[in-house]
Amino acid sequence: MTNKDEGQHRSKLQRIAQKAMIEKGLIPDFSSQAIAELSGIKGAVTKIDGATKDLRNLLWCSIDNDDSLDLDQLTVAIPKSGNSVNILIAIADVDAIVKKGSAIDEHAKNNTLSVYTAAQIFPMLPEKLSTDITSLNFESDRLAVIVEMGIGEDGSLQSSDVYQAMVRNHAKLAYNSVAAWLEDKEPMPKEIGEIKGLEENLRLQDSIAKKLKTLRHAHGALDLETIEVHPVFDGDNVKELKADRRNSAKDIIEDFMIAANGVTARYLASKNLPSIRRVVQTPKRWDRIVELAKEHNYTLPQQPNSRALDQFLLSAKAADALRYPDLCLSVIKLLGPGEYVVELPGGNSEGHFGLAVKDYAHSTAPNRRYPDLITQRLLKGAMAEQLIQYTTDELTTLASHCTKEEDAAKKVERLVEKSAAAMVMESKIGEEFDAIVTGASDKGTWVRLMDPPIEGKLISGVEGMDVGHRLRVKLVHTDAERGFIDFKRV
Repeated sequence: MTNKDEGQHRSKLQRIAQKAMIEKGLIPDFSSQAIAELSGIKGAVTKIDGATKDLRNLLWCSIDNDDSLDLDQLTVAIPKSGNSVNILIAIADVDAIVKKGSAIDEHAKNNTLSVYTAAQIFPMLPEKLSTDITSLNFESDRLAVIVEMGIGEDGSLQSSDVYQAMVRNHAKLAYNSVAAWLEDKEPMPKEIGEIKGLEENLRLQDSIAKKLKTLRHAHGALDLETIEVHPVFDGDNVKELKADRRNSAKDIIEDFMIAANGVTARYLASKNLPSIRRVVQTPKRWDRIVELAKEHNYTLPQQPNSRALDQFLLSAKAADALRYPDLCLSVIKLLGPGEYVVELPGGNSEGHFGLAVKDYAHSTAPNRRYPDLITQRLLKGAMAEQLIQYTTDELTTLASHCTKEEDAAKKVERLVEKSAAAMVMESKIGEEFDAIVTGASDKGTWVRLMDPPIEGKLISGVEGMDVGHRLRVKLVHTDAERGFIDFKRV
């Protein structure tokens, strides 16, 4: 590859991303009507009424990716008597600005989520909103929907409430630096030290999150750990592929959001209202999961059982922590994808197998996900005791549409990731690697390398290969334009 070609990495990936968005039925750019609407929005809503609490003085902070600008939630812990703690989640009140049926809302409804590619972000909402007016930005007063949870000493949910409040983000923090501090690997981030009491508050949040996780796992939640890979640019060139792993700061947000999503689902049910739930139903290939466990000298029951599966995963992690993410990836593929469904009052949805939760309504990221904005509108209607904004037929159609478009968005993100990986791997054609099978169907067999952790297609030697099998492969071909990375079995 010439230096000139290398300098075109970013622009080439942007072109690939734009083309993929259109091919998958996603709209890369906002309409002229949406842009006209946007120009009429001057700023955030700061006027509050008597029903809106003023919680700006609490020690709110955001924890997100290093480069995140669309901040959907803030967290804070409030100690109570008897070793119980109230955890408050502030969720950006996007509905205060983006009204149902508006041109901006129609764009969001079409795409249903922000699409994050290595070369370009395609936000669900215009950036003037998602990174400013409807984002819970540092030192900015913002309207929010509050999910308040009383957590007992054992991590159990003792009480909950949903209401509206004005909040203020006192510290914009990043996952990696907060995790390194909590895990005693690096000094405390200066942003924490600048706010009196924030250090103690974050340690308390970390403690409560661990209790929530422990209790969930006791009920059968899966301890899944995967490796996320993203390209790292040096100027406009893709320099390398960097792996992101789970850490304690990410766990705080994940555990709080899972709990909050349960609260919002039950709140709507208590008001006799329908909701959109996120479910992962009975695993599609439990038989192969049983085989996979047997290959690790572990016996699983013949019928799907999340608690037994979690025990197997814990034992596998203890035996080989280095390869544990590869096993998790295999299990995730075999569990099958999640989907959105409508839960009617008095219904009995299947729940989320991997999280071992029955009630799970996406609600905590309304700047990035349309189901969360729908849920926010339902919640605000319930709080104000107004007529529901959506009919059951509307919700059913939207749930199916959101599932379909989320799958499309993931395909766009994967394609750009693979195109970037193909650019990095082009110079390694002919080299051999250790790999694990991540997919096996009529469409083809897919493998992921152990190092670097990239995925490609096995075009030779596929006989007898199934998800979870390990093998040695040789890189034989790359095509950055189409995101192709092809291997043959050695």
